[in-house]
Amino acid sequence: MSVVVGVLGPVEAWDAAGAAIALRGPRHREVLARLVAAGGRVVPVEVLAADLWDDWDDPPEGAVAAIRTFVAALRRALEPGRPPRTPPRVIVTAGPGYALRAEADVWRFEEAARAGGSPSVVLARLEAALASWRGPAYAGMAWAEGERARLAEVWLRVVERRAQALLDLGRAAEAVPDLDAHARAHPWREEMWRLLALALYRSARQADALAVLREARAELAGRLGLDPGPALRDLEEAILRHDDRLAFGDAAARVWASAAAAHDRVAPGAGPRLEAAVGLMRGLAVTGGEGLVAAREHRAAAVEAAEELGDAELVARVIGAYDVPAIWTRSDDPAQAARVVGAAARTLDRLAAGAAPATRARLLATIAVESRGGGSARARAAAAEAVEIARGLEDPVLLVFALNGAYMQEFGRTGLSGRRARIGAEIVEVAARHGLANYEILGRLIGLQSACAIGDFDAADGQAARLDVLAVRHDRPLTSVFTAWYRALRRAEDPAAAFAGKEAAYREAAGSLAGAGMPGLSEGLPALASLCLRLRHGRAPEPVDPEVYGPFEPWVRPVLRPDADLRAVPDPPSDLLAEAMWALLARAARARGDDVAFGRAREALRPAAGELAGAASGLVSLGWVREVIG
Repeated sequence: MSVVVGVLGPVEAWDAAGAAIALRGPRHREVLARLVAAGGRVVPVEVLAADLWDDWDDPPEGAVAAIRTFVAALRRALEPGRPPRTPPRVIVTAGPGYALRAEADVWRFEEAARAGGSPSVVLARLEAALASWRGPAYAGMAWAEGERARLAEVWLRVVERRAQALLDLGRAAEAVPDLDAHARAHPWREEMWRLLALALYRSARQADALAVLREARAELAGRLGLDPGPALRDLEEAILRHDDRLAFGDAAARVWASAAAAHDRVAPGAGPRLEAAVGLMRGLAVTGGEGLVAAREHRAAAVEAAEELGDAELVARVIGAYDVPAIWTRSDDPAQAARVVGAAARTLDRLAAGAAPATRARLLATIAVESRGGGSARARAAAAEAVEIARGLEDPVLLVFALNGAYMQEFGRTGLSGRRARIGAEIVEVAARHGLANYEILGRLIGLQSACAIGDFDAADGQAARLDVLAVRHDRPLTSVFTAWYRALRRAEDPAAAFAGKEAAYREAAGSLAGAGMPGLSEGLPALASLCLRLRHGRAPEPVDPEVYGPFEPWVRPVLRPDADLRAVPDPPSDLLAEAMWALLARAARARGDDVAFGRAREALRPAAGELAGAASGLVSLGWVREVIG
């Protein structure tokens, strides 16, 4: 979205260029802030009126009409260039009220507060979040007292997490000033005292650390009549006995910092640093969330930096080393993926016959994986050649990477879940035999999807159970996102389950997407899942703005709008949801009696007649294809 609304202080709004947008009066700002507080959900007009006039039972006469006037003025301010009679895109009308479809500083702040990753990544994210705080949240708004208190607590947790990240990075002295001020301003927070004492101890100030713990005890006793909790007592005892464990932060951060320093001493050149960085990116990518986002960004930068050095062999190593398993067929960052594909193709051309077979195979596999969902003949050929080379070299790591590329290119038409199942089974067999946990997870996810496609939920249950074990054993949080969605689909297809329970399962699955770092998966998916579920049960779609469907909107539109031009609907992308998109078009065409559009969808779906439309994704279903196409 191009508009950002700020509520971490006085309510403000900024356009895409960062320029302030003029908001008229205090009531206009209150309406905007109330929509932010709803987190993007619909706020009925009556609720807005009751909040703004602080009288739930009896807002003044004309309050609802006034709200509509405020919203109209806000729309003019936030979308000054919107043509007349076109639907608004920032404040949308939905059912009985309004919803905000912009960005908000508080949403970004809370997302940063939850962010995971390495200490350096977490620190950068938290410091940016704290810098966005301009004063008390929702300043001057009486209805926001509870929300203001909640956000103040989130802010304090962010302060504590920032301090912990500094400690983990060995920068204890930097954490002391802020912790000292906050501990005295909020003396009831034992975690703030603990962090301050620990930071002092690691800054070689043992006496000051013990003095802080004594002060904490006095404050807790004097203000609350409480003794210090176990965390403070244990820390004091550890300081008194000079426990060696107190001298170090997070073990992983300590090892990485030491390894990085050693690397710089013995291999200071740009090339070795780039190759080492890609190794780190591989590890970050499987953590999900901020780690995955950082991995994507830094990987592209590493490839571009390697090309600038002009060494084709180095470029090939930097590109090929990022053999991170990929399961979803829509790229999280298509522009970045295109840059990587372009670099791989240029490197192949430069190396030509001089490329080692393994190097060539890795570049080809990269092209196949990163060209997902495109239906490219070049990418299919690259996948086939990569697999052939890997089999000849008998290299299991290279083989599973190449098979990942083959999987990504097995979407040339609908109904190919059987072929993908065979690829997944081979990946599992090779990965399990050689201890390649990340690829065993990939192979089992492919198996789960393929079993769902044909309605074999017993087999899918077995894969999901094994995936949950692997996710915990190898700390792979993204795996749980897919199994959560599978279980929502499983319930949706259970004829004995109540509709309300099915909706609840999908809401819970949607919650797992928050902070996962996979926009290619998450954008529009919750709305699509709700639509599929309601259509499957003969219920009307929810009245929401079509924009919430994201990339699925062209195929959802014919279902939502009877006047949509079915002949103008494009072919769906070649991906895991192709059957679902064709099924939406088929449903709309059949309902409208459009034989041409229906015939087009039927021909596309015919190879998948024995599958559940959409279930090859492991996420959603529109029922058996044979029933959709007749």
